[in-house]
Amino acid sequence: MERAVRSVPGVTEVTLLLSVRKATVAYDPARTSPSEIRKAVEGAGYAIEAPEREVSPAPLSGFSRKVLTFFGVVFGAVLFMVVIGEWLGLFKSLTRRVPWPFWLAIIIIGGWPVLAEVVKAAMRRRVTSHTLMTVGMVAAMAVGEWAAAVIVVFFMRVGEYVESFTAEQARRAVKDLTEMAPQTARVVRDGEEVEVPVAEVKVGETVIVRPGENIPVDGEVIGGQATVDQATITGESMPVEAGPGARVFAATIARLGSLRVRALKVGADTTFGKVIKLVEQAETNRGEVQRLADRFSGYYLPVVMAIAFLTYVFSRNPLATAAVLVVVCSCSFALATPLAMIASIGAGARRGLLIKGGKYLEALNRADVILLDKTGTLTLGRPQVTDILAFGALTEQEVLALAASAERYSEHPLAEAVRSKAGEQNLILHEPEQFEAIPGLGVRARVNGHLIEVGSRRIVADSDSVLSSNDLEAQGKTILYVVCDGKIAGHLAASDTLRPEVPAALAELKNLGIQSIELLTGDNEQVASPLAKSLGIEYRANLLPEDKIAVVKEYQEKRHVVVMVGDGVNDAPALAQADVGIAMGAAGSDVSIEAAHVALMREDWTLVPELFAIARRTMGVVRLNLIFTACYNLAGLSFAASGLLPLTLAAALQSLPDLGILANSSRLLRIHGKSGGADR
Repeated sequence: MERAVRSVPGVTEVTLLLSVRKATVAYDPARTSPSEIRKAVEGAGYAIEAPEREVSPAPLSGFSRKVLTFFGVVFGAVLFMVVIGEWLGLFKSLTRRVPWPFWLAIIIIGGWPVLAEVVKAAMRRRVTSHTLMTVGMVAAMAVGEWAAAVIVVFFMRVGEYVESFTAEQARRAVKDLTEMAPQTARVVRDGEEVEVPVAEVKVGETVIVRPGENIPVDGEVIGGQATVDQATITGESMPVEAGPGARVFAATIARLGSLRVRALKVGADTTFGKVIKLVEQAETNRGEVQRLADRFSGYYLPVVMAIAFLTYVFSRNPLATAAVLVVVCSCSFALATPLAMIASIGAGARRGLLIKGGKYLEALNRADVILLDKTGTLTLGRPQVTDILAFGALTEQEVLALAASAERYSEHPLAEAVRSKAGEQNLILHEPEQFEAIPGLGVRARVNGHLIEVGSRRIVADSDSVLSSNDLEAQGKTILYVVCDGKIAGHLAASDTLRPEVPAALAELKNLGIQSIELLTGDNEQVASPLAKSLGIEYRANLLPEDKIAVVKEYQEKRHVVVMVGDGVNDAPALAQADVGIAMGAAGSDVSIEAAHVALMREDWTLVPELFAIARRTMGVVRLNLIFTACYNLAGLSFAASGLLPLTLAAALQSLPDLGILANSSRLLRIHGKSGGADR
C-alpha cells in the first residue's frame, strides 16, 4: 500500500502504521488531493474505513489463543490429509472421477476475493504474493492438476486469514491502551451533575468522580479524598492517596472514595491522550533493521519470479515452477520486525515505559555508554537547606528571605528548597520586580530595589567567599551563593538524597554490558565526587547545558551509542542529542514527554535496566523472526525448485511463517516487571 500511495504524483512521504490501521501521508496539495490518495489505496486492494467500523478483536490471552489452537488443529489435520493424499496418489485418482467444470466452479467461488485483488493489482502493474500463488494455481490447472489447484485456493484463503489475524493481534497492544480511556464524564453545570461525553468537557469545569470510576480528565482535586490506581499512567501497582491540591490523571481509577476535580487538561491534551498518540505514532520511527526488511520485501517477489523462470527453463517441470511461486511467504519478512516492536511498545506503555519507536529499541540494544544527570534523576530532587551563612550587615534570616524572594518563580528543585526553608521560618517574601533564569548559573531578580543573584559559584567574583564554603562542599552539599548588588551576601547549603534503588540499578546495567556510566552535573566537584565514588562511576562537574551536549557529541564521535538519562526539563537539549534520551518521572510533564525518546512515567530507577532488558529481548525476537523466515523460505524455494516439494504441500506450507512469527512475537505482549507480575 505504501508503494501504491507513493506512486501518486505530489506524494512525498507515506508511512503505514500497522498498529492503528492508519497511514501518515505528506503531499503537495497543488498536485494531488485526498480523493486521489483514496483511489490509490483502493486500487491497491484496501479500503479506508471510518473508525466506528473497526471491530476490536478479543485479547490474545483469551479468545485469540483459542482461535490459534483451533486453527492449529484444523490446519494440522488438513496438512496431514494433503501429505497422505499426495503420497498415496489420491488426488490424481479423485481428479479423474470429477469433471473439470466442477473444480473450476470451486476455484472461482472460493478464490474470488483474492483473485479480484490480484486482477486489480495486475491492472496497475503490481505484483503481490497472491499474484504468485494465482500463477501457480493457473499452472496447476493448465496441466490438469485440478485437486492441487483447489488446495492452492484453500490455502490462499487460509493465508489471507492468518495475515489478517496476525496484524490484528499486533494492534492488540495499542488497542488495549485505547480501551482504557474513559468515554463519559460527570460534570457540574448550573449546579447540577450532568453526564456528558469526555470530548465535551471544558477546561475549568468541575468533574465528579465516584468510587470505582475512571477519572476522565487531568486535573486538580478540589474536594473529597480517594485512593487512586495510577497503573494506566505510571505502571505502578500501588495506589496513591489523592486529596485537595493533588494532581490526578485521566484513565486512572478512583477507589475507596470520591473526588471533585477541576479539569486542567481534557481529551488528547491529557497525559494519557499524549501517551496514546505517541504509541500510535511510534511506528513512524522505524529502525534500520525494519527499513532493511521493508526494502528486502520489495525485491523479494521479483527474485522469486526469476527463480521460478529458471526452474522452468532447466527442469521443464510446470508443477515444480508452480510450487516455487506458491511456497513463498513474502509477508513474513515485512511482519518480522513490526510485530515484535508493536508488542514491546504497547506492553512497555502498560508498565510505565513510553518508547517512541523501534528505532530507539534498536539503539538501546546497541548502547554502551550511559550519561546521567544528578538532581531529580539520581537523587530524589527534593533537596533541603541545611546551612545558612551571612556576610556583612545582613542576618541569616535576611539572606534567606532575599534568596527565597529572588527564587520565587524558579522551577528548580533547589529553589523549592529555599522557599520551603523560608516558609518554615515564617519569613515575609517580596514580589520580585524583575526575574531571569540563567541556565547553568541560577537566577537574577530585583527585590526591593536590590539586584539579587542566587546560584552557583560562577556568579561570584569574590574568591575568598568561595573558599569559605569549601568545608560545606567537602560534606557533599550544594552551595547557593547569594549576591546583593554585586557583593556576596551569604551562602545557602543544601543536600539531596540518593534514590535508594539507584545502586542496584546501576549494577544491573553494568551486568547487561554497559561499558561506561558517567555522571554529568552542574554541581561542583566536591558535591559530585563523593556521589560518583559511592556509585562506582565516573563524573564531570561544573557543566552548563551546552557542556552536557558537548560530552554526548564527544562519545558519539568515538562511535559509541549514547543514552542520556535526565529529568526531561533542564536536560532537554542533551536528551535530544543522545541516541536515546530517557526522561525520568514524565507523568504529567509535557516537556519531559516531548523532549525524550523514552519517557519513564514514574520516578523509579528499576525501570531503566528493565528498559534495556526489553530492548534486548525485543531485538532477540526480531532476529529469531528474520532467521526463521529466511531459513523457511530458502528451504521451501530449494525443495520446490528441485521438484521435491509437491504443489499441494507447497500451498499448505505457505502460511506457516506468519503463524510462527505471531507466536514468537506475542511473547513480548507479556512483559514482566520487578514490581509486579505479567502485564494486565
